[in-house]
Amino acid sequence: MSAADRAERARRLAAVALLTAVAVPIPAAYAAPTGGSEGDLHGGNRSQGRGAEVDPRAPIPRGPIAPISPTEQRSQCQTLSTLPGTDPTRPGHAQRLLGYAAASRFTRGEGQTVAVIDTGVTPHPRLGPVQAGGDYVAGGDGRTDCDAHGTLVAGIVAARPSATDGFSGVAPAAAIMAIRQSSLAFAARDRGGAAPGNVTTLAYAVTRAVDLGATVVNISQVACGPTGTDLGDAALGRAVRYAFERNVVVVAAAGNVGSGSACGTQNVPGRTATVASPARFADYVLSVAATEPTGRPASFSLAGPWLGVAAPGTDITSLDPRGGGLANGQTTRDGIGPIDGTSFAAPYVAGIAALVRARFPELSAGDVVRRITSTARHPAGGWDESVGYGVVDPVAALTAEVAPAAPARPGRLAEVGGQSGLRKTTT
Repeated sequence: MSAADRAERARRLAAVALLTAVAVPIPAAYAAPTGGSEGDLHGGNRSQGRGAEVDPRAPIPRGPIAPISPTEQRSQCQTLSTLPGTDPTRPGHAQRLLGYAAASRFTRGEGQTVAVIDTGVTPHPRLGPVQAGGDYVAGGDGRTDCDAHGTLVAGIVAARPSATDGFSGVAPAAAIMAIRQSSLAFAARDRGGAAPGNVTTLAYAVTRAVDLGATVVNISQVACGPTGTDLGDAALGRAVRYAFERNVVVVAAAGNVGSGSACGTQNVPGRTATVASPARFADYVLSVAATEPTGRPASFSLAGPWLGVAAPGTDITSLDPRGGGLANGQTTRDGIGPIDGTSFAAPYVAGIAALVRARFPELSAGDVVRRITSTARHPAGGWDESVGYGVVDPVAALTAEVAPAAPARPGRLAEVGGQSGLRKTTT
């Protein structure tokens, strides 16, 4: 292998964990700016609960559970490891900050199925049975994870505790449904073929998760583009609306800002330079920003008027798909680096959604989202474009008294906005 090939392989493998889980490629047909009203759509007051519009008359997106074009593996699978000088068996800062071990007094997520739409989930001794959801990458059943990313996400959601270490997932009694929707290790077999994992197959995957009985869907994948770009995500918007209408909670990563990334420019209050999907469908998706151990927004976390809440997204520990143990490091071209990204903030919130659904089975998807946002640790202004309604609080989400929602249009999450008086009434 040439030096250039080795560098390319390292870049591709490192991208998985710095991500938004592999930013979903935008099909070429959708990449050209359209001069549309995207800026108007997202530049308004987020407290009004407005997300990108979805046509309810559009067909529900369903398609073959297979790659759009034949694919082949082009690089070796990602390797996880332990960061030098660290002990992944001790509870990490995310567990300490969120305190979700205390939530087990109320529920462990029994009876809930969390669909992880990602790079696949490799069955692991700490996950229990993993339900096969399908494979849009290489014709498997979803329970193969070459990139290691989906297994890390699944571990945060639902890893069982062990007597030999302090790590556990947020909802350890929840079941995982594995849907492999993307992989940086695979590419189209023929020149000009579609790369695996785009907004179309992501829409198919969301619909499939709903149809298979998921109660929560975690999407740690993002399609980004400059404001005014047509992301070609109308079908994805219809899919997340379909999930909401079928009483399924959809949680999505906010996106990672990075040089050379489609999420290349950070948003600032009053100016939305980058749009992200499916996060922008805020009426049907709870989007999650990443924070540092201090609770401050992570520098890589994409801000935006669609943000819902925040959760830890740096120095992550979770399940290693190879070897059956834990990992807190990834192999990059610079050596072993930490596992960071909004991809890993989202599953903390998906796990909390599973806990809330288990404790309050009568709640609708909108009520679950509302409970999570209203009990978060609000920033000074109640909401901002960096952390949404603030860092989530699992125990408060299970125990707080939440004021009744203001009336909203049927099929919308408008009640999630500040105008409906979201607040934590007790602690």
